[in-house]
Order: sequence, then structure tokens, then C-alpha cells
Amino acid sequence: MREPLQDSPRSLTEHLEELRRRLGFGLAAVLVGIGVSLTQVDWLMGLLLRPAPPRLARLAFFSPVEPLTAYLKVAALAGVILAMPVLLWQLWAFVQPGLTRRERRHGLLFIWSGSALFVGGVIFAYAVLLPLSLRVLLSVGAGRLEPMISVDRYVGFVTTLAFWCGVTFELPAVLLALTRIGLVTPEWLRQQRAYAVLVLVILAAILTPTTDVATLALVTVPLVVLYELSIWLARGFVRPRQAAEYPRPAERAQPAQDPPAHS
Repeated sequence: MREPLQDSPRSLTEHLEELRRRLGFGLAAVLVGIGVSLTQVDWLMGLLLRPAPPRLARLAFFSPVEPLTAYLKVAALAGVILAMPVLLWQLWAFVQPGLTRRERRHGLLFIWSGSALFVGGVIFAYAVLLPLSLRVLLSVGAGRLEPMISVDRYVGFVTTLAFWCGVTFELPAVLLALTRIGLVTPEWLRQQRAYAVLVLVILAAILTPTTDVATLALVTVPLVVLYELSIWLARGFVRPRQAAEYPRPAERAQPAQDPPAHS
């Protein structure tokens, strides 16, 4: 039986007001992060240019506002990274009234693990996926075509790739949170493995800027590993009540036995 909640039920208007307030706090955190990032934007821009091959040593711009737009995109990505703990905190605070006291104790774990996973996804995109993608894409038409890429297009490509890789790497934190509140179980996640792999392949295809199988596999494999890791971790977080409600397949397969007859 679930523990009684401390908070009384809220109306739809109160939920919408709470959502508006949490979104406001999250937006303020992102703006502060962007402001801090703008002080280091030149260094951040140089960092984003490091994976580029020598053919892209200097980027062009074709309008007076394009460099400013590119710098703002870099600062926006860095601002989201800095604000991620606050964003996840606001998300947890919004759903917390519907949780039990025991479930609320895992708030810090969700916040810090989710933040670490997001940063891990950004690092994976920057260190692995971006150099490979640039190498493959710029090899098309090599010797006949000379790349002339604007700084805004390059930065938009890099920041979009890094952001969505960070979001997809949040998979373990999301699944663990759903397991803790009882919406899914490790057994259900195992049963849905084939469908999950299909969805992850589709996500990887959307994220992958190239069309080659090697790059697609390079993105898909970490996502599948994260899904399997989520199942493994969820088994340690599942509540005893859930374990009783969802017995092992072997236990479910056993036929019910008639009670012994009394003499």
C-alpha cells in the first residue's frame, strides 16, 4: 500500500500555476547560465572548432549579425549545461507532490545523475560523433568541391547534435524515476527490449547527420547499453511491493496447485 501523501489534491488551475512557476525558475536558471557563458564565449568557440579538420580552419559569415547569432548559440548550449541541475530540480519539484515520502528521498539522485548523463551525452557528441561526422560529410566531393561553411551553420550543426545527444543520454535517469514511482518495472522493460531497440535505432537515425551504417551503429550501441544499464539498475531500485506484484516469469509459468485435501 502506498504511503499517505502530505499534500492535498490540487485543482487543474493550481497545477498549471505550479507548472508556470517551475518553468519560470528553469528559464531564469538558463538565462543566468547563458550570461555566465558569454564571459567565456571566445574560449568556447575555439573549443567547438577543435574537432574540425584543417579544411575548416577558418569559417566564413555572410551577414553582419551571423557571428553574433553563432556566439549566442554557443552560449545557449553552455547555459543549458550549467542550468541542468536546476532544470531537473524544477522537474522533480513539480512531480514531487504526487510521490510518497520514500520516493521523494531519491530527488538528489535523479538531479545529479541526470545532470551527469546530459554532460556525458554532450561529451560523446563532441569527442566521438562530431569528428567522425565531419570526416564523412566533408569527404563527399573532396577534390572537386571546396567547403565554404558559415560560422552560424557550423555552430548550429554542432550545438544541435550535442544537445540532442545529451537529451537521449538521460534515458537511465528517466527509466529509474519511472521505476521508482511504479509506472514501469524491470520485468516490463525486459519484455519491451525489442521495441525499445527499434525506437533507439530510429532516434539514432534522427540524431546521426550522416547516412552511413557505421555512424548509425556508433550512436545506437551506447543508447542500447544505456537501456540495458537502466534495467540492471532498476532491479536494485524496485520496491519489494513491486517485486511481489511482478513475479519472475518462471514463477508465473508454474501451474497453480490444488490445496491438500483434509482427512
